[in-house]
Amino acid sequence: MTAWRFPAEWESQSAVLLAWPHAGTDWAERLGQVEATYVALVSAIARFESAIVCVADASVHLRARAQLERAGVPAGRVRFVEIEYDDTWLRDSGPITLVDDAGAFRLLDFRFTGWGGKYAASRDDALVEGLTARGVFRNGSPEAIDFALEGGGIETDGAGTLLTTWRCLSERHPGLARAEIEVVLMRSLRQGRVLWLDHGYLEGDDTDAHIDTLARFAGPDAIVFQACDDPADPHFAELGAMADDIAALRTRDGAPYRLFPLPWAQPIVDDGRRLAASYANFLIVDGAVLMPAYGDAADAGAAVVLAQAFPDREIVSVPCRALIWQNGSLHCVTMQLPRGVV
Repeated sequence: MTAWRFPAEWESQSAVLLAWPHAGTDWAERLGQVEATYVALVSAIARFESAIVCVADASVHLRARAQLERAGVPAGRVRFVEIEYDDTWLRDSGPITLVDDAGAFRLLDFRFTGWGGKYAASRDDALVEGLTARGVFRNGSPEAIDFALEGGGIETDGAGTLLTTWRCLSERHPGLARAEIEVVLMRSLRQGRVLWLDHGYLEGDDTDAHIDTLARFAGPDAIVFQACDDPADPHFAELGAMADDIAALRTRDGAPYRLFPLPWAQPIVDDGRRLAASYANFLIVDGAVLMPAYGDAADAGAAVVLAQAFPDREIVSVPCRALIWQNGSLHCVTMQLPRGVV
């Protein structure tokens, strides 16, 4: 029997999958600003590995290619794929990949419901099937799973431990008990156990507390998490309770995790709406960690913490203030693909 495994993000990668924003998406009002972020993001990815950029049509393709060429991104590092999509949050609509020791891949295609029916999502839900039909995946076979789950809602250490939040999974499946959800997660993702966080949220996050905005593995024995050190901030009590949840977690060997609390950015408000500026929404690529930066004094401190958590990787800051206007950040718009799958 094939021993499938859900690899950690820090394992070797083929490419990072993204979708270019365009005037037919929710980015239309601030398209120029968010495109500048995408140029910076693809430029950073291309320093270390390839980027696969979904484009909605030929005109979006030409626009994206021209901007990346002007920025000096090597053409050989970027592959464009024309395909329709509702939005650009590919962490949640892209494939979740399992690997085996023989070099085969299984592309898990969970149901994407627009974060519990908040937004239209039919084209995003068909994305994995569409990319497969276009020959993007060389060694991967898709597997549709009739269970609502987003990639941003789960985090793995690559050795059989899954980290997630009860707030998100209970919102997606209000009729299921925790033990029932655990059975589905462990069976479909080949996990030996599930660690739950019962606290943690960010204002301006419409994912119902995705784990990738709150806490991330930095190795089998380490967790990086978003802290809040401002007692006057409305997040203080909840993120403090989340920190207690994390401190109580244990590795498979029964030891406490090494913990790396990230600094707290000052509130970023847009038209009276608080935006979710989380430093936990970083992306690990081959040789580097791409860190969201928000033009805040805490950016520098976040880079220091990530350098401590990932001492063998370069920390690269990517300006992401434009992304949080639409309630997500750097990790949310990307999906890494393991080495050999494309």
